[in-house]
Amino acid sequence: MKTVAMVLFPEFLLLDMAGPLEVFSVANRYLKPQDHYQLSTLGTERGPLRASNGVVVQTDRHIEDVAERFDLLLVPGGPGAYNERHPSLLAWLPGAVERAERYGSICTGAFVLGHAGLLDGFRVTTHWNYTERLIKGFPKAQVATDQIYVEDRNLITSGGVTAGIDLALAVVARDYGKKLAQDVAKVLLVVMKRQGGQAQFSPLMAAVSTQETAITRVQNHVLEHLDEAFSVERMAGLANMSARHFARLFAREVNMTPMEFLQNARIDRARNLLETTDLPLKTVAYKSGFGSVRHMRFLFGEKLGLTPAQYREQFS
Repeated sequence: MKTVAMVLFPEFLLLDMAGPLEVFSVANRYLKPQDHYQLSTLGTERGPLRASNGVVVQTDRHIEDVAERFDLLLVPGGPGAYNERHPSLLAWLPGAVERAERYGSICTGAFVLGHAGLLDGFRVTTHWNYTERLIKGFPKAQVATDQIYVEDRNLITSGGVTAGIDLALAVVARDYGKKLAQDVAKVLLVVMKRQGGQAQFSPLMAAVSTQETAITRVQNHVLEHLDEAFSVERMAGLANMSARHFARLFAREVNMTPMEFLQNARIDRARNLLETTDLPLKTVAYKSGFGSVRHMRFLFGEKLGLTPAQYREQFS
């Protein structure tokens, strides 16, 4: 029998808890009793805990009453993970992880592990909207920004919310084989392997700063004329700078090169058109500045892991 424990705290995300635990529960339907996953919830407080959506959950035990080892110890995300510190949990986790066969986090639960010093030296991921914050908060971790889940030695972390189901399916596949994981996925009406990573859900380009500078003026001009041809030299001319100085200043202000900005802006424009219109792919490519459907398809595959047609089918 394999033991799986989920550690809960105030303002945790309920789906981060329920999704993975449901995967293990469904797996038990196919397993012999002696091979079942034994599931438990551990709380940072005695008594009920309120999730971020208002649902109240009664945990099985308080963390201070737990000293045994688990085959898998998981931490969910939610506002209570990335906005709050839980001193008792941060003090308890290192010892619990040392005893565990494997440990991990769902979504922004990575922040709890990070504050407990358990991400240093590991390759990890979190919800796409929080990857930059995780990178800045825990520079000793190697943050993957596009993975649905990441396994590194005995640590497994997942992207946002429903990616916790992907994480749990991966655990089932490792424990009892891919066939069982596929059967569980079918029951839950999910796929074993998604097309593309987290990038397909997140904008590739942050909003242009509202502070007016020579760089933001160029950015806004480019965004208004994406169907035109641009080079670093042309953009530098708009800023009345040399190409070299402009490229250096742009990278410092925007954290990407001018051509990366242009490419990401075009992909995001195409994504918007694919989501909100029925325009032919050729028209989408033209309006986004790609020049051809072939070029647009290549960049979509490289950045998002999907073709434009697949993206439209999935998100429109």
